[in-house]
Amino acid sequence: MPEQISKALVVVAHPDDPEFFCGGTIARWVREGVEVAYLICTRGDKGSNDPAMTSDRLAELREQEQRAAGHVLGVRQIRFLDYRDGELQPSLRLRGDIVREVRRFRPDVVITTDPTTRFARGIYPNHVDHRVVGDVTLDALFPAAGTRLYYPEHLVEGLEPHQVSEAYLAVTNEPDFWVDTTDFIDLKIAALACHASQIADMPALERRIREGVDPRFPSSDGRPRYAEGFRRIVIRR
Repeated sequence: MPEQISKALVVVAHPDDPEFFCGGTIARWVREGVEVAYLICTRGDKGSNDPAMTSDRLAELREQEQRAAGHVLGVRQIRFLDYRDGELQPSLRLRGDIVREVRRFRPDVVITTDPTTRFARGIYPNHVDHRVVGDVTLDALFPAAGTRLYYPEHLVEGLEPHQVSEAYLAVTNEPDFWVDTTDFIDLKIAALACHASQIADMPALERRIREGVDPRFPSSDGRPRYAEGFRRIVIRR
C-alpha cells in the first residue's frame, strides 16, 4: 500500500471498468481505511447488441449497475460525466472536468488506465476510450490540477488547486507495482456480478478470474494468490 494514502480517486471511461481493472485493489484499500471515489467519464451507452435496447435506457441501467458494484466494494462517491461511449476525445473540456473532480475530492493517489497500452498483453486491442482517459487524466494531474492559473473558473466554484502524489496505471503492459488481492477476490467477483448487462456468462468469467493466479507470487500455504498490477507514476515527492 502506498505510504500516507487516505483518499484515492479512480478515473476510468466506462461503468464496470473499476471492477474489471482494479476491483480487488479497491476492496483492499477501502478495508484498510482509504476513502475511494469513482469518476466515470462516459455513460456506457453503446455496450449492447440487444435490438430492443436504447442508448438512454442502457446508460440508466449501467449507472444503476455501477452504483451497486461500488456499494459491494465500499465506494460511496461515484460521479458520472456525460460523454458518449466510444466518442471520447483528448479535449480541454474533458481535462477540465477531470481537474475539477481532482480539486473537489483532493485525492492522494489516482488510479487510471495506461494510455500507452495499444494492445492489452500484446494481444487484445485496447478500447480507445481507455487510452484517451488515461492520457487526459495524466495531463489533468500534471500540471493542471495543481496550478492555480489552469481553469480559473474553478476558483469561483470554491475549488483550490490540488497536487496528487502518485498515479497508478491499470491495463498496462509494464507493471512495476502490485497489490495482493488474495483476500478480496470474492468481493471483486461479487462486484463484477452487478454488471449483468455486460457479462453474458458470469460463471465462465468467475472461472477465468479464479484461474488467473499470478506466477510471480507463489503460494506458501497452498492457497491461490492473486494480485493486480499497475504502472506507478510519481507526480510529487
